Amino acid sequence: MIALLGLFGAALIAATLIPAQSEAVLVALLLAGTYPVWLLLVVASAGNVLGAIINWGVGRYAASFSQRRWFPASPARLEQAAGWYRRWGYLSLLGSWLPVVGDPITVAAGFLREPLWRFTLLVTLAKAGRYAVVAAVTLQFI
Repeated sequence: MIALLGLFGAALIAATLIPAQSEAVLVALLLAGTYPVWLLLVVASAGNVLGAIINWGVGRYAASFSQRRWFPASPARLEQAAGWYRRWGYLSLLGSWLPVVGDPITVAAGFLREPLWRFTLLVTLAKAGRYAVVAAVTLQFI
C-alpha cells in the first residue's frame, strides 16, 4: 500500500510545475510485479491528473499572483503556454503529457477558463495514454 501511495504522490508532484519524475517509480513497480498492471496505471494516472487539476486551479484562481516572486511559473513561461493554448485551443491539452510544455499548458487552460469537465477528460486521455505506453514498453508489449 505504501508503494501505491508513493506512486500516487510521485505522479501528482510530477504533474505540477515542480520538477519530478514519476515514470521511474511506475517502471520499478511494474518490474517488481507486486501489483496488477491495471492498478498501477490507475493510481499513476489518478495522481497525475489530480496534479494537472491543481495546475488548472493555479491558473484559474491564482493568476492574480503571477507577478509574485514565489509564483511557480515565470510570466514568460505562462505567456508561452497561453500563446500555444490560444493557437491550438482545448486540443492542446492532449499534449499535457509532454515534458517542459505540458504542465504550463494545464496552467494556461485554467487561466483561460477552460471548463473543468473538458480539461479533465482530455488530460486523463493524454496522461493515462502516456502511462500505458510506458507500461507496454516496460513489459515488452510493444
